[in-house]
Amino acid sequence: MIAFCAETPAVRAGGRRPPTHPDRQLHPTASRSRSTPRIADDDDMSIRKPDGTAIVVGGGGVLGAVQVGMLRALIEAGVRPSLVVGTSVGALNGAVLAALHRADVADRLDALWGSPDARGLFAAGTVQRLRELARSGVAVHQSAPLRRALTAVLGTLRIEDLPVAFTCCAANIEDAAEYWFDQGPVVDAVLASAAVPGLLPPVVVHGRHYLDGGLVNSIPLGRAIELGARRVFVLHVGRIDQPLRPPQRPWEVALVAFEIARRHRYARDLAAVPADVEVHVLPLGGGGAPRWDSRAALRYRDVAGTRDRIAAAYRASADYLNTHLHAGGPQ
Repeated sequence: MIAFCAETPAVRAGGRRPPTHPDRQLHPTASRSRSTPRIADDDDMSIRKPDGTAIVVGGGGVLGAVQVGMLRALIEAGVRPSLVVGTSVGALNGAVLAALHRADVADRLDALWGSPDARGLFAAGTVQRLRELARSGVAVHQSAPLRRALTAVLGTLRIEDLPVAFTCCAANIEDAAEYWFDQGPVVDAVLASAAVPGLLPPVVVHGRHYLDGGLVNSIPLGRAIELGARRVFVLHVGRIDQPLRPPQRPWEVALVAFEIARRHRYARDLAAVPADVEVHVLPLGGGGAPRWDSRAALRYRDVAGTRDRIAAAYRASADYLNTHLHAGGPQ
């Protein structure tokens, strides 16, 4: 069963982990630092109990800020996931959800998105970007600001120690395939999942190189269902239902190619949802991505209106959840 007002996800609880390859797992790190955030306790989150609920958080760059509003609505509605599955910016938002006391999640995400490092990640001017491209040869921005912003919230937490099961997707260069991080330092995994090609450099984890998970699985609904989800809430950043057409301008060639790559896997996964799986695709309330064929779609650094988009997504998602979760369930 799929309920729409815009989007949906879920998973069987119990802390079931994705299969991994031992030779590719992250190595253990030192014990947690004093900066390790306050994490949820078992009474607060009802974690690792078989409620079958998953939250899937898709990619979308700076547009992923809208997911903060959706997550606030989910928390206020009493949705308690036993699994969080994320890609790219969705890995960032999802990791905070999986790691922290639920009362802290929305406020900490607000603070993260408003932090100097987050605001400055893509803020470099043209000259500075060209200098960085000349220095690195592959990217116009450094990943250090994002690492600092993530570390300020997540400290040295490891995925396997999180109170809610978490996994995130990255594209492994050597294998030309999706790779699922399900253990090791959370910050390293999120950085790998969010390494946007050309904007941020590939992330190296134990000698293997990773790029943004959106290249292979932008909205990982299917992964949640593979892991046993029976109720899924999907958070995306919009535009997936806008009709495409052949490109007519030079910049539209890349935009069309990106939209095809972004949408086809999700569309296939959505069509294959089993009858006994309940999927909710949360609405954006008009706060989503600009049209794929607009010049605004090229402005990957544009954070104007972020607060308004977050607020719109919160209101729309809260209304949706109030109707579908507290009035007899999805129709």
